[in-house]
Amino acid sequence: MLNEIAKETEARMKKSVESVIDHFKKIRTGRAHPSILDSVQVMYYGAPVPLQQVANVSVEDARTLMISPWEKQTVSDIEKAIYKSDLGLNPSSNGGVIRVPMPALTEETRKVYIRQARQEAESARVSVRNVRRDANNDMKELLKEKDISEDEERRGQDNIQKLTDKYVAEIDSLLEKKEADLMEI
Repeated sequence: MLNEIAKETEARMKKSVESVIDHFKKIRTGRAHPSILDSVQVMYYGAPVPLQQVANVSVEDARTLMISPWEKQTVSDIEKAIYKSDLGLNPSSNGGVIRVPMPALTEETRKVYIRQARQEAESARVSVRNVRRDANNDMKELLKEKDISEDEERRGQDNIQKLTDKYVAEIDSLLEKKEADLMEI
């Protein structure tokens, strides 16, 4: 039973870390990177579809993304989707190719993005701690029902704490890398 609780706890903690990674991808740095457009949804034959399913996204140079749609008639839909995405990007097209220049980050926008990254990291840490609390409550229930001994509960809580420390450290490491990326000129 304790192994099941530990496995479920670790899976939920991994999801919290994956979530913060996804949020960090949406916070753009000064460099062009295709993952910045991962959240963009394009209207394609009346249904929202991820940009990667209707076009090829590549890096043209350090500050420009190049989008090559599979079908030429989707160019204007892709441009509209990028405008509406709240990423602060201004795409321009010439025929069948869309270029998305990455504006240089000012000191002020860097600080805003760092603050946003820290908030995302903190919410992920809180999520990991909530998972720990749930696991510890599950173990207390098992102890009340006399399914496990006090020693087993203590060992289980120690294992859960080690998992918590591991995933909080991973989140801190990801935040450190993102901050370094944002402060790089």
